[in-house]
Amino acid sequence: MSNDLSAAAIATVKATVPALRVHGLAITTRMYDRLFEDPAIKALFNQEHHGPGGKQPKALAMAVVAYAENIDNLGALSAAVEKIAERHVESHIQPEHYVVVASALLGAISDVLGEAATPQILEAWGQAYWRLAGILQGRETELREDARAA
Repeated sequence: MSNDLSAAAIATVKATVPALRVHGLAITTRMYDRLFEDPAIKALFNQEHHGPGGKQPKALAMAVVAYAENIDNLGALSAAVEKIAERHVESHIQPEHYVVVASALLGAISDVLGEAATPQILEAWGQAYWRLAGILQGRETELREDARAA
């Protein structure tokens, strides 16, 4: 998928920021519920960071809001992207996992927002997700290659 976003997708993602501030934690919690239906995916995650009082759904919700707010200024997120890429490499996240996460995230948005999750919003978030996934996958490949060369 393309790493470029249309102006309409950027505007739509930015317009979802207020809803994400209100419903972001519910969306990320639901996303992890969907992901963890697959035991192999669940095994990739430290379960102490999930469930009641777990910090990961909240951290991801905050990251999603930051991404939406800065969708047109990704340089502001470079330190966070680097940290995520490093964590993904440490956790053995592979390119095929991104497809599963995309499905879980878009499904969670739909589940939580219901009718407010219009096809336009889901399409824009699909584009935004794959843009970020492409950036992360590129950096993760570089990190893996650097590790092999070292």
